[in-house]
Amino acid sequence: MFTIQPTTALFSETDALIFGLYHENKQHQPVYGQLNEALGGALDQYIKDGDLSNDYNKISKVYTLNQTTAKRIYVVGLGKKKELTSQKLKKTFGRLFKQLQADGQSNSTFVLNSFQTDQISEETVAEVLSEAMVIAPYQFENYKTTNKKPATKMEHVTLLSDQQEASLKGSLEKGYALGHGANTARHLVQLPGNLLTATDLAEYAVSMAEDYGFEKEILEKEDMERLGMGALLAVNQGSTEPPKMIVLKYQGKEKWEDVVGLVGKGITFDTGGYSIKPKDGIVGMKGDMGGAAAVLGAMEIVGRLKPKQNVVAVIPSTDNMISGNAFKPDDVITSLSGKTIEVLNTDAEGRLALADGITYAKHHKADRIIDVATLTGGVVVALGDSMTGAMTNNDDLYEKVDTASKQVDELIWQLPYNEMYKQRVRSSELADLNNSPGRKGHAIMAGSFLAEFAESTPWVHLDIAGTSQAETAYDLGPKGPTGVMARTLATYIMNL
Repeated sequence: MFTIQPTTALFSETDALIFGLYHENKQHQPVYGQLNEALGGALDQYIKDGDLSNDYNKISKVYTLNQTTAKRIYVVGLGKKKELTSQKLKKTFGRLFKQLQADGQSNSTFVLNSFQTDQISEETVAEVLSEAMVIAPYQFENYKTTNKKPATKMEHVTLLSDQQEASLKGSLEKGYALGHGANTARHLVQLPGNLLTATDLAEYAVSMAEDYGFEKEILEKEDMERLGMGALLAVNQGSTEPPKMIVLKYQGKEKWEDVVGLVGKGITFDTGGYSIKPKDGIVGMKGDMGGAAAVLGAMEIVGRLKPKQNVVAVIPSTDNMISGNAFKPDDVITSLSGKTIEVLNTDAEGRLALADGITYAKHHKADRIIDVATLTGGVVVALGDSMTGAMTNNDDLYEKVDTASKQVDELIWQLPYNEMYKQRVRSSELADLNNSPGRKGHAIMAGSFLAEFAESTPWVHLDIAGTSQAETAYDLGPKGPTGVMARTLATYIMNL
């Protein structure tokens, strides 16, 4: 996939030669001068005529007409050096790789130091380039029967650099793994509910465990009944599909201690149950397992990069259906923790499944827990589709997760959590908790409910209901599932 060669190989044969161009004096950018000379001053003329731009996120394509060894040259506009960040660079690489795919380019050569700044090393350039190459041109599978030419995939990339090959390879591997983790999450969310049941999700996790050497545990319905997972079982009551409690364990340390718990909501289709969703709201509910997808995407990254950290991933999975057996508003159920719950809304099912998932993660000795879920429409009303809502009972853990989210540009925003909200989820006259105290502060109520099961364990809740889907194509991906939080979770683990 990747080859590293010295910058002296600038005039080696290639289908596409790519370099970055800043606003700063182009005479101080050696690659520009060398190529401009080889092309008889054509680059200067293209800039003068407005056919080539050094503005940020502008991609200019130059046909060399056999005047040099590259068939095409792509000039990536980078704007002002002091304004470029690694995330902005990643986005412009995303746009570039989409352009290369559209042009049918499968092989390319990058002049790495042309993208470097005082703040952005060649290693960082290599990492974001590799990540963008994987996630930006990604296309979803479909089930159309018409013949369609498959999209061109980037088969080989040559990097021209005088840096040590080992350091660049590590950066390339990290970016490549991050990209594949996000795409795994995207793929799972895109699958229709009839093709991704809880059983299918469990089989996918088992396959991942075999690929990366994870320890695995799949609890069946009888196991849940024996253990007393009444919250997850209640959600499953109306379904003909059996539930699964999916557990993957990665041990990166000698002893099973200092364990990060990742808990993902795995509702493979959500009708809302007897609190049924409206006809417009029910479409797209195959994606209600976006939290589970993010956790599995993160585990793929962990499996590829093998950090020295212990991780347990827990995914409570079922669909939420309607039948004569389905659970109902006013039911009282008993969770794995022993806490009783009055059900006021069967469409607030995700928090019930997660309640047993969080408790089971603690059974596996998780001493800090991050849960991820497409949990509430309320978070979309509050934050829109650009930021993930977050809650916590531990500021130190939250700050570390926030740092990881900024590193991969999956931004989160902290919602309040205090005694007032705790009392609202404890307001049932019949049980220890109620699962839906009302519409006011809906996203906060859902998180506050989950906190009752995290208890004293440091915990962060991530509500991705607004960020799990992109309504339009963007520089780093297509319209549809984004795979959000897979990279954040993995980056948090690697930062440890």
